[in-house]
Amino acid sequence: MKDIDLNNLDIGNIGTWPTAVKVALIIIVSAAVAVAGFFLDVQNQIDKLERAERSEITLKQEFETKQSKAVNLEAYKQQLKEIEESFGAMLRQLPSKTEVEGLLVDISQTGLASGIEFQLFKPQGERFIDFYAELPIQMKMTGDYHEFGSFVSGVAALPRIVTLHDISITKDKTTSKLVMEVTAKTYRYLDDIEIQQTKKKKKKGRR
Repeated sequence: MKDIDLNNLDIGNIGTWPTAVKVALIIIVSAAVAVAGFFLDVQNQIDKLERAERSEITLKQEFETKQSKAVNLEAYKQQLKEIEESFGAMLRQLPSKTEVEGLLVDISQTGLASGIEFQLFKPQGERFIDFYAELPIQMKMTGDYHEFGSFVSGVAALPRIVTLHDISITKDKTTSKLVMEVTAKTYRYLDDIEIQQTKKKKKKGRR
């Protein structure tokens, strides 16, 4: 190769070139073709392979998630059944519209049976919340700690749901008796017509 003068080579007549030059040319051309093939085709194939590998990971994760849900489907169904039963039991603790008056009487009688004296027993207006209505009752009563405790226990033992809020106990400076002010809240479930009315009001409020 050292004795060959590249300037004397005839490009138009490669067949007359020395064997060493021909071999070198073939190697160069082959390398150029390989490099071009890599960038034109092999690189695309590598990119596709990498995308396929990423897709495989994603699909595998989705499969594992769905498989886990499928395996636990019966457990989920059982949990849903238990929730529905629990919800039904709680719903049955809510009085209907016709039973509210009886519940108010029960609360009043519980107070009297505990030995307390009512100074105020004032039901407020109902407030609709989703599928139920909330009825606050302002109460003010006199008694001692034992009688107040008996009243609270009696209310908790009622078959219907009644909650007590904003409890305040003070001492009457004039009579030296204890005065308890509390807001009792009882609840009732709404009938289908009332639920539809509540939904309509919410839709109007969003506009």
